[in-house]
Amino acid sequence: MMQFRNMGKDGAKISAIGVGAMSFSNFYGPTDEGQSHAILDAALELGVSHIDTSNIYGMGKSEEAIGTFLAARPGAREQFHIATKGGITRDADGNRYYDNSLAHLEAELDKSLTRMGIDCVDLMYIHRRQADMPIEEAAGNLAALVKKGKARGIGFSEIAPSSLRRAAAEHPVAAVQSEYSLSTRAPELGLVQACAELGTALVAFSPVGRSLLTDHPLAKEAVAELPFLSGNPRFMEPNLSANLEITDRFRALAAEMGAPAAAVAIAWLLHRGEHVIPIPGTRSVEHFRELVAGCGLALTEADMARIEQVLPVGWAHGDRYNEGQWVGPERFC
Repeated sequence: MMQFRNMGKDGAKISAIGVGAMSFSNFYGPTDEGQSHAILDAALELGVSHIDTSNIYGMGKSEEAIGTFLAARPGAREQFHIATKGGITRDADGNRYYDNSLAHLEAELDKSLTRMGIDCVDLMYIHRRQADMPIEEAAGNLAALVKKGKARGIGFSEIAPSSLRRAAAEHPVAAVQSEYSLSTRAPELGLVQACAELGTALVAFSPVGRSLLTDHPLAKEAVAELPFLSGNPRFMEPNLSANLEITDRFRALAAEMGAPAAAVAIAWLLHRGEHVIPIPGTRSVEHFRELVAGCGLALTEADMARIEQVLPVGWAHGDRYNEGQWVGPERFC
């Protein structure tokens, strides 16, 4: 049975798990609109009501797939809580930079709304913080979009707890998105706590460790075909082999518990706090069902202890980002 959680203190009640729509682009391998629609159909069937996307996922491809899905299924919009993001852009030479100005955020949100065929998003994130702009100003720019009726709530991706507190003093922050899983525990050093204190949802992306916490982790050959992962420290040798060997213990434990490894990883996250909302992405309906099964998996204290025993804090070999990937996210510990 689906669990439900609030998207922020005064926000909507949504499913405890969402759809991470980066997988609707080709980021983790080739996909098409039909596969994306199949995931959204499964979401409706299983009671998953939250979709998380961005203007840059496939340079609009993810949002376009959501838009054609909603257009083909009258009434589906009312069943979904939709979040998108803005703030990452490129100059004339193709160099990435961050723009949190109201003009940029509104222009990008307008394009997102057009692609999805909707009048308003339920949540608008700043995807990456502009370092030379006070975060209070950035929060105010997001708040202006709420006042204009183009968003119902605001959020930030990959910011520090101290930044969250400053932003929340300007306007209630419904959600902060951060990588959080059994393989990435840094949010427990302040972000999990700050979100709980402020009534902010902690939206956990990559909750199954970019496949490492599943029964079928990406093989070396598949990793080599993916630009992001092939340059990611955890997926480069010798780290990848070490991480696969360590997570074999987790897969064995999940099998002993009678559940898919992905379901156990999701259930573990849901047990970390009532405000934690994982948003796994997948191109497979079968795998999506495994992920959603985590919402119905009740873990005991003994189960949690056994999971911690096979995957203790700090088990992963390699950083979660390389030097270039770290440009933008705020490090706080």
